[in-house]
Amino acid sequence: MPRNDRHLTLERLTEAIDAGEVDTVVVAFTDMQGRLQGKRLHGRYFLDVVLEHGTEGCNYLLGVDVDMNTVAGYAITSWDRGYGDMEFVLDLDTIRLLTHLPATAMVQCDLVWPDHAPVVQSPRAILKAQMDRAGALGYQAFAGTELEFIVFEDSYEAARDARYRDLTPANQYNVDYSILGTTRIEPLLRDIRNTMYAAGLDVEGAKGECNFGQHEIGFLYDDVLVTADNHAVYKTVAKEVAALHGKSLTFMAKFDEREGNSCHIHLSLRGTDGDIVFWDDAGGGRTTLYDQFVAGVLATMPDFTLLYAPNINSYKRFADGSFAPTTIAWGEDNRTCALRLVGRGAGARMENRVPGGDVNPYLAIAAMLAGGLHGIEKGLELEPPLEGNAYTSGRAKVPSTLREAREAFHSSAVARAALGDDVVDHYTNMADVELAAFDAAVTDWELRRSFERM
Repeated sequence: MPRNDRHLTLERLTEAIDAGEVDTVVVAFTDMQGRLQGKRLHGRYFLDVVLEHGTEGCNYLLGVDVDMNTVAGYAITSWDRGYGDMEFVLDLDTIRLLTHLPATAMVQCDLVWPDHAPVVQSPRAILKAQMDRAGALGYQAFAGTELEFIVFEDSYEAARDARYRDLTPANQYNVDYSILGTTRIEPLLRDIRNTMYAAGLDVEGAKGECNFGQHEIGFLYDDVLVTADNHAVYKTVAKEVAALHGKSLTFMAKFDEREGNSCHIHLSLRGTDGDIVFWDDAGGGRTTLYDQFVAGVLATMPDFTLLYAPNINSYKRFADGSFAPTTIAWGEDNRTCALRLVGRGAGARMENRVPGGDVNPYLAIAAMLAGGLHGIEKGLELEPPLEGNAYTSGRAKVPSTLREAREAFHSSAVARAALGDDVVDHYTNMADVELAAFDAAVTDWELRRSFERM
């Protein structure tokens, strides 16, 4: 069954291809950086060949940096191993139309090796493994991601030519909740919303944010795999739609010295039968299970920060008084804390405010589940909520650099027990590659300070 009435069944896709309504099928998976990678296939070839025999892609796609450079250190892919193939396994529950492109549909994929063993390092497999852990304990997980972006009047090509400096934001002042501010770019926002709705996402709405040209489009809470799949599609399509408008937008965690782009992640568990397990209606409050889950996410915050903040730039966003968290604490509807608890009854949920717009949703949600399940399995006790300003509380801090987060992740017994050594070592190497690239770079800051005066 399709996920909702806007997703296509295979039967409906076949009919659309036969009728000439669809001639292109994108098959894609999400890579380590959270990007969609894959192929565009002719519709007839998809039906006649790929449905039965599948398709492949080079395994270097899970062993490159953001510039697609082949890099050393990955156990699953290298020159010595010959850079062989991975097979794309179509998830036919994810068939969707992409109405911003002519006659195009998309199918998302899992990855397996030629012997059909799963590629456990792939983000979708990592999330599925934690979903299975939760299922074995009798729970299913639901999540929503709140992804912010900054819109510029410049095209992506013009922005690159300008070295991403002196770009023109779509708004020249703080438009947080401003109707006038969103009206200024409503043609773009409306196009993204409606394109996403047609692609099977359940759109809530759009609102302005604090940085100049910054906005957010929200989507309904859903099963964690559905949410992560939708997040990956949305992030790509929003950029494509912006480009069609002659504009650009960025999800990078910290574009400038003003407010960064966050990706707050809301998460809750329910019983596999749909029962509410985070709230006790009779007692009118949180359940012990909920407290243990939050305690686990809190206790493992340093262990999993690398999966919440995966890039050098991610850590520029963690600034006191910026609505981005710096303190490992939880509070009741307290936006200064790393974890914010909101809602009651069926709406009771935990908001993780650490991730930024550059986060890979599969990895971040998997980390939250791994931490929360650790809290349940160990029966961790939740500390009292932080009241007041977490920035000035003197509590322990979220790791403040990629190097610090890398060390915590690599040495974490909890991460290795939950995710496996293969996964931990793989994403530790991803951090090492990012750190080595940055350490070798000469920045504008260094040039300005040193060219003449040093």
